Amino acid sequence: MSVPSRDLPSRVTIYEVGARDGLQNEKALIPTETKAEFVRRLVAAGLPVVEATSFVHPRWVPQLADAAELMSGLTDETSGLGDSARDLPVLVPNERGLDRALELGLRHIAVFGSATETFASKNLNRTLDEQFAMFAPTVERARGSGMDVRAYVSMCFGDPWEGAVPIEQVVDVGRRMLDLGASQLSLGDTIGVGTAGHVTALVEAFVAAGVGVDRLALHFHDTYGQALSNVQAGLRAGITTYDASAGGLGGCPYAESATGNLATEDLVWLLTGLGIEHGVDLASLVATSTWMAEHLGRPSPSAVVRALGGRPADTITP
Repeated sequence: MSVPSRDLPSRVTIYEVGARDGLQNEKALIPTETKAEFVRRLVAAGLPVVEATSFVHPRWVPQLADAAELMSGLTDETSGLGDSARDLPVLVPNERGLDRALELGLRHIAVFGSATETFASKNLNRTLDEQFAMFAPTVERARGSGMDVRAYVSMCFGDPWEGAVPIEQVVDVGRRMLDLGASQLSLGDTIGVGTAGHVTALVEAFVAAGVGVDRLALHFHDTYGQALSNVQAGLRAGITTYDASAGGLGGCPYAESATGNLATEDLVWLLTGLGIEHGVDLASLVATSTWMAEHLGRPSPSAVVRALGGRPADTITP
């Protein structure tokens, strides 16, 4: 049952990360065609943004070694997506990754930074300050080529090595990423320790620093079961873009305590119940996550997928 609230946004954009963030940790290599079918199904389910892969070095994330092959196949006229596949975002770690994205004519990239010194060292092999010098030429070249650039910032709510992360430190890192030329900043609760009050305080701090809520996105993990509560805090603060992963797949490969992402189905169920438009066909999405779970050989961690999987599509309504 949908019970709209006048105090919340009327529409939300779901930024689907399942095909990249969701699959990157899988140890058994998934066939490229299975990944391509996963992307096609996610797009067909009505998700407005589907991040497809990452041009990271295969040594660091072997699962995504086929990024160029995947994107070449998706942009082919016979794929069902054709030129529209060039609008699927891809993560690029540096200029070499950008070169590969440019060669394929892609139009949206993302870079991935850190709010903490330790994670910057472990994930990027840079200090907190050095990461900006690494990102600057990538963002500048991408923007100069007409690309849109999104910036992720990880460890915004807590770090497994450093503990609590000062809000002012997150705001400083985030503003510097935006100043490089990113159009949107995704604030990541990488290890899932965030709580609703923390979400409110962080968004308020960004607004006080001159960053509009329209430039912010939120990326939650459900380690402590707080992801949906945190989404509600974000909605009340005016945030209208949320990252989520179909079936709750994924986590960060460089932080062992980073468990599954917020499941897209769980987010859709919440938004529908609040009367917030999102454009996603829940039945199609549940079927997609059930299909992928079968390929991975284990059940989906999403509560909604577990509740609705196997039910006739015409009976799946919140």
